[in-house]
Order: sequence, then structure tokens, then C-alpha cells
Amino acid sequence: MAKAAPAAPADFNAQDPASLVALLASLDAKAEIVQRDGEGVRLRVTSPAGGFVAEYAGCNAQGRACRALQFDAAADRSAPTLVQTNAFNQSSLTCRIVQDRASRPHVIYSTLLFPGDTRQEMQTQIAAWRACLGDFGAFLKDPPGYLATAP
Repeated sequence: MAKAAPAAPADFNAQDPASLVALLASLDAKAEIVQRDGEGVRLRVTSPAGGFVAEYAGCNAQGRACRALQFDAAADRSAPTLVQTNAFNQSSLTCRIVQDRASRPHVIYSTLLFPGDTRQEMQTQIAAWRACLGDFGAFLKDPPGYLATAP
């Protein structure tokens, strides 16, 4: 007989950064809140696959009831050309590459948050983010080769 999966915590709230911290911990990642300002909350995340930032926006004064979440990872490698970056962005439904002021490429993934979002739905968002990270890494290794096989 198959063993039943443990029940998800009833107090999960996708709009509360503390719930993401706990969820990421269950996935072998460490997240810590590093900044709260105005309507935003910023988390630094470290995982076996690397580090990234999770940034909540549209939060209330207590840093909860946030309306959006963006994941962001920067690369240490040199940036692809603007044409290559645009081609990547046109080939990806959910991931975007941008360059910061120092010309470092970043991959970002954003989602809106709703009061009824479940733990499982957030796990799906994290899976999509992981896919973005994988695509970003493959693209940076060989932009022309990646784009030659992109949809």
C-alpha cells in the first residue's frame, strides 16, 4: 500500500514572505529576509543550484498580503548581445533576461499572488523558476547554439 503524502500546512500563505522561506527550507534552500521597504520585501536565497533573490511587491505595512513575486538570478559571465537577449526573450514564454547597469545578465520570473494560492501552486511557480534557471545557464554557455534549437 502506498504511503500517503504528508498534509500541507494549513497556514501556508503565498502572499506572506515567511511562507516562502519555510517552503524553500523544505526544498533544501535557505532564504532570509534581507530588506523591507515601503511595499517591498526582499529575500536572499541560497540553494544547492546557486543563489538568487526573491522580491515581493505590493505588500502591506507589515510586509504581508503581497501582490506579486519576482525571482532574479544574476550571472557572473559576460553578457550576450542585445540581439541574442531579445531572441531568448522572444523564445521564452515565462523567463526574461535583462542586463543591469554593469552589463551583467539576469534571468527573472514573475508571478501575481492571490489570497487563495496554495502551497502546491507555489511549488509549481518554483518549478517554473528552476526551469528558467536551467534555460538561462544553457543559453549563457552557448547563445547561438541555444537559440538554434529554441522554439
